[in-house]
Amino acid sequence: MGRYWRVFATFAVAGMVRDMTFRTNFLIACISSIAWVAMNLSFYVLVFSFTPELGLNTGWSREPFFVFVATGLIINSIVQTFFMPSAEEFSEMVRSGGLDAVLVQPLDAQFLITCHRVDYSSLANGMVGFLLLFWSLLSTKWTPTPVAFLLYPLFVISGVTILYSFIIGLAAATIFLGRNQSLYDFWFYITTFSRYPMEIYSGPWGTPLQTLCTFVLPILVVVNVPARLLARPFLMSDTNLAIWSLLAAGVSFIVSRRVFTHSIDRYRSASS
Repeated sequence: MGRYWRVFATFAVAGMVRDMTFRTNFLIACISSIAWVAMNLSFYVLVFSFTPELGLNTGWSREPFFVFVATGLIINSIVQTFFMPSAEEFSEMVRSGGLDAVLVQPLDAQFLITCHRVDYSSLANGMVGFLLLFWSLLSTKWTPTPVAFLLYPLFVISGVTILYSFIIGLAAATIFLGRNQSLYDFWFYITTFSRYPMEIYSGPWGTPLQTLCTFVLPILVVVNVPARLLARPFLMSDTNLAIWSLLAAGVSFIVSRRVFTHSIDRYRSASS
């Protein structure tokens, strides 16, 4: 395990050197990310100028909802910094034969494929998320318990694990399709559902969608569970959802691992 941490540290240093070599591009990427977040926050502020809650009797008033938004920014920032850049290169590695060089290395192929590139500009969203979380917790009437603060990182990691598993599954499709440059598009479509509290998915269309995105594709638990820990008192139903979040993270990782392994077994060198 220590060897993997050293290799990952090497990847992280290489990513920093790459970003600092092109400082202007790095700054523009950071500014673009922050501007995108600022526009979304401005929209939410506008929404709450017309309504006290997001949905009738959902409990998601402005400050708790901003805790939710901040948690989503933090989780997605981690994924987009450490995993998404590598997954986006997987398609080219398959088509060009670069995957051959990875498979002969004395390290786990999934680790090398999904962690070899680090994009530090994506951390800008995470920094905004932490600032927004700090402000929201100071402004809200609810004071989270010490246990909630201790459990929060655990469920953030759980959410990251679920999203990472989705990335692995989407990336593995490259081996079967030959070209999968729409990876980020699929990623955007899937994560769109996780950007809002699950209470808004109700009614004849919303309830089936909530069930699908909670128990089949557990995308709704990614942000909802950690955000609920800090945004409002934790209910018994939230406890059940938290347990399911941990189970979903474990099952998602195992399934994605098997999908990736099966895909690698089906891989044939680009030169063959």
